[in-house]
Amino acid sequence: MAMPKKGSRLIDVGGTGFRWRVRHKPTYCQGNGWSPLTFAVERAEEPGGVLVVSLPCARPDNWLGERTIAVRPVLVGACIRRAVERGWDPGSRAGFALTVAEDELPALLGESPRYLVPFLWGMIPEGGGIEDLPRCTQVWSREDSPRSAEGADASSQSGSDRRRP
Repeated sequence: MAMPKKGSRLIDVGGTGFRWRVRHKPTYCQGNGWSPLTFAVERAEEPGGVLVVSLPCARPDNWLGERTIAVRPVLVGACIRRAVERGWDPGSRAGFALTVAEDELPALLGESPRYLVPFLWGMIPEGGGIEDLPRCTQVWSREDSPRSAEGADASSQSGSDRRRP
């Protein structure tokens, strides 16, 4: 079965064009961090068998805040080369699964992996702190928000009307 074209990205590896994509929404198991982050690859021209790569971390949108990495073209290209070395024929109709182990990531990336930890307002690099979060322009507490002030005036008026004997 061919991979959907929508949301896929193109990459050239060894003179052959490939399309790759990460699933748009997590499965229930991926959302809970039970299943790993995966992406699919197939040839751009004359699609054949689909390569499914499993990485040793959770998806960035997992619901439990498990650590993750960004799937970058350098990683995708290295995984395609590794799969071909291990017997994947992109022209055949047979699918192929490649599972990447934690200790293989530095060789595939060409550097140590930079893990991210999902947080309420963004991603924090593993070992980082609150100062590494994207800056927000303004944060309102419930007591300080302009709406709560307007709502408090309205509710105090209506509340005083209700208390009449």
